[in-house]
Amino acid sequence: PNAMRRRPPRRDDATRKPQGAPARQAGPAAAGAAAGAAAGYAAASRRPSPAHPDGPTETLLPIDEADYRIAPSREPELLTHRYHDSGFEQHDPAGEDRINAMVAESDGAEPDADDADEGDGKPQLTRKQRRRRLIKRLAFGFVGVFVVVPIVAFAITYFLVDIPKPAEIIAAQSKTVNYYFSDGTTLLGRDSQDGNRVILKPEQIPEVVKKAVYAAEDETFETNSGFDIMGILRAVRNQLTGGVGGGSTITQQYIKQATGYDDYSLTRKWTELVKAFKMSNELSKSEIITAYLNTIYFGRGAYGVQAAAQAYFGKDVDKLNPSQAAYLAGIIQAPSRGDNREYAERRWNYVIGQMKENGWLTPEQAAEAEFPKIVSGERRIKGFTGPRFFIKERIRQELNALGFTEDKVRLEGYKIYTTINKRAQALAEQTVREVMKDQPKNLREALVAIDPNTGGVKAYYGGENDKSDQVDWANTPRNPGSAIKPFDFVPLLKQGKGPYAAYDGSSPRTFPGVGVEIRNSENVQCPMPCTVKEAMERSINTVFYDIVVNEVKPSGVVQALKEAGVQNTSKLSETSVNIAIGGGDNMISPKDMAAAYATFAAQGIQRDAHFVSKITTPDGEVVYQAHDKSKGKPAFDPNEEKSKQIAGNVTMTLEPVLSYSGLECANGRACAGKTGTHEAREPYSDQNSQAWMVGYSRQLSTAVWVGDSALNPIKNKDGRIIYGRGLPGEIWQKFMDAYHEKLENLPFDEVEVIGEAAPPPPQPENTPDEEEEEEPEQEKPEHSRPERPRPPQGPPSQQEPPPSSPEPSPTDPTVPCRPPFCQPDDPPPPGGDNPESERGLNAA
Repeated sequence: PNAMRRRPPRRDDATRKPQGAPARQAGPAAAGAAAGAAAGYAAASRRPSPAHPDGPTETLLPIDEADYRIAPSREPELLTHRYHDSGFEQHDPAGEDRINAMVAESDGAEPDADDADEGDGKPQLTRKQRRRRLIKRLAFGFVGVFVVVPIVAFAITYFLVDIPKPAEIIAAQSKTVNYYFSDGTTLLGRDSQDGNRVILKPEQIPEVVKKAVYAAEDETFETNSGFDIMGILRAVRNQLTGGVGGGSTITQQYIKQATGYDDYSLTRKWTELVKAFKMSNELSKSEIITAYLNTIYFGRGAYGVQAAAQAYFGKDVDKLNPSQAAYLAGIIQAPSRGDNREYAERRWNYVIGQMKENGWLTPEQAAEAEFPKIVSGERRIKGFTGPRFFIKERIRQELNALGFTEDKVRLEGYKIYTTINKRAQALAEQTVREVMKDQPKNLREALVAIDPNTGGVKAYYGGENDKSDQVDWANTPRNPGSAIKPFDFVPLLKQGKGPYAAYDGSSPRTFPGVGVEIRNSENVQCPMPCTVKEAMERSINTVFYDIVVNEVKPSGVVQALKEAGVQNTSKLSETSVNIAIGGGDNMISPKDMAAAYATFAAQGIQRDAHFVSKITTPDGEVVYQAHDKSKGKPAFDPNEEKSKQIAGNVTMTLEPVLSYSGLECANGRACAGKTGTHEAREPYSDQNSQAWMVGYSRQLSTAVWVGDSALNPIKNKDGRIIYGRGLPGEIWQKFMDAYHEKLENLPFDEVEVIGEAAPPPPQPENTPDEEEEEEPEQEKPEHSRPERPRPPQGPPSQQEPPPSSPEPSPTDPTVPCRPPFCQPDDPPPPGGDNPESERGLNAA
């Protein structure tokens, strides 16, 4: 059988010499193997040889008898028989493979050529040919996956999707959205978007408005096919690199308005792209841009460009100039920030630049353009007027963050259940109006009340939202003054120092890196040993400067505020030491202050402040519920018990502040809090421009702010300077007492004092025998000195200077204060909002 085996012919076998030479005499087995191999090669060589220039056209190789040699001692038989004789050498497949491999190697082919090619009698491929074949296969696969399949899918989607008509979209957007108080039945307000929309025809929208919108949103709108490939690539790049900017055209944005869905799924983006292409084929560009500008939201409750022109400029859209058109186009990206001057001006500059670059404004027109003046007319949405308009704005902002865009909410006609308590909201509005009645018109006020056990906002008052002022002051960051001092204390507690850690509270003092002397309000003295507890009660600035500058650093204060639930920390500096007394450029909104103090009220458990408790469809199906927000997490330490101890020690220092300031809660209710003030701008830096009262019970945390929008001095109707215990304190106290009137009086849990224990009070000068008979009582350290009576509010000329601490003897080495600084009527230092000269006046 070995002798009769045939090998498939090779490409160049014809050029090889006949393999009929006898093998070397190496024994019968070797001779047989050689003869078999020779027979195989000779049989495979029966093919024409290349033409010789001098010979005939074709030459056949001579027949070698070895090709047909039959093994001895065997009868001839059919080649299909599989007879084996132990007297012959068996076939060696491995050996033949090695021979084939050597031949292939000499021919430049791959040693591991496909057996299929050999079996079919096909020539083996060289390495280069195999590489080319692989590349071709990959190319065909790539074209199939990334070209053919998308084209087919695009075509199928194109014929399956429907394009909504502009009239249908506007009708869908006219659904009413109902908002409910926390009781789930009483209507807080109704939002019907069709109330102020004016439908314009294409010829009623001026070209300058269209060009401004193109510049802001889609400069290729008039030439693209509904989508922009380069824009999509830019969006992909921005997604990969963390850049800003999307790739949606105006047509795609309009499709998104029609569907109300703004999720980031690939399916949604694909369908949106196909619909945009189909819309561009079925509607004219003029129809699309007109429908778009009649549909989108511009802020201030304005739907459509005509309503927006009235809301921001008090005129019709056809009367807008290029600057005003650029303003409206710029805020399309984030309409809720339309009243943010910094944002609106940045976007306006971008739109003007794009209009010039695209030739829609001449360089001269662009250079002459001025940022437009915005009218301060009353902003209204049906069902939400006055202070409750701001509630609706905060709800809308929260819904957006949850993925429920305004278009989606409006399209579905959702029911929004809020955390706003009907009674608490009415009390907040009523209390502010009563206390602020007949007060100077320059005063602005805010009140936010949060349930510390859920994080839900119970009452929200950001201002009257009348013609004189439309700013939501409850959501506007302001200087907190000394109301920030509890958060100076938090990182100190983490270090193991507590309420009875002692410091030098004399005034004035100097600190490293601070270029001016730091003084206490009204130059109050608290010489060594001045405990943190006493410094908090009497609002001793020098003690808290000492803590921040030398121990916890500004970054520690910012970290504590974040842990407590302050959501907007963009106005807080981790390097400015003036954060110690809430001065300089460090600002927090009343909403965030109420949320941060709520963490103390919740005994160290932080819960996110929120307005939305539940969202349902008109049929009652729940699509969102705020369960997770109520769970909370330990704020100041991962260990819940440690976080509770830290919060409890803060509360321990804040409880005496209320009695010291005359702001105790009624009926002995357990409450704690802190006042704060911030100085006015130059040349009135000896007066206040803002005043705070922030405090809490176990059931409610409330922040009240009163101030002037331009940092001018604030005085009450009697002409007296306003301090934290003044108008803010009065509003806070009346509101808290009314809210808690029928609620259980819940005491704060007792906690262990962190750090050293309360020191014993100083003993009278008795004889040794008398001292042994008396057992010292553990009294509050502040009782070791006569209490300073609270000075009346009034102009400096009318105020009686408070008595300072008892004058120590001239030889007392613990008191660094020397005349004239120990005099209570020492004038405050000059300086304004400069971080290096911040005084942080406080009336606590």
